[in-house]
Amino acid sequence: MDNRKENKRTFGSEGEDIAVKYLSEKGFEIIERNYFAGHGEIDIIAKDPRDNYLVFVEVKTRNSMDYGDPAYAINKKKILQIKKNAELYLADKNIQEQDCRFDVVTVLMIDPENPQIEHYENAFM
Repeated sequence: MDNRKENKRTFGSEGEDIAVKYLSEKGFEIIERNYFAGHGEIDIIAKDPRDNYLVFVEVKTRNSMDYGDPAYAINKKKILQIKKNAELYLADKNIQEQDCRFDVVTVLMIDPENPQIEHYENAFM
């Protein structure tokens, strides 16, 4: 594997670690990380203590704004993939009658010592 791909994966994992810490501090119960299904993965699956929703979280990490806000990296194709993977997760775990939603957490690491975190709840349907 070339170094760029490995560095990108490591960088993405750092962003996910930051997102997990952030969500945990907000009281979310982290159920699973990096759930692989079909042709993709769900970064974080968590339970929101406020309403007991099962939350599928997509994390986008960037170290600059060169390509705009990280949230804009989630296009229609990515949304469809996330939804499909969520359906596969629910079927795989035999979960029925569970309220769910899709959140996005962006981590902007211009200053790695002080990452900027944005949490978009119910980011798409």
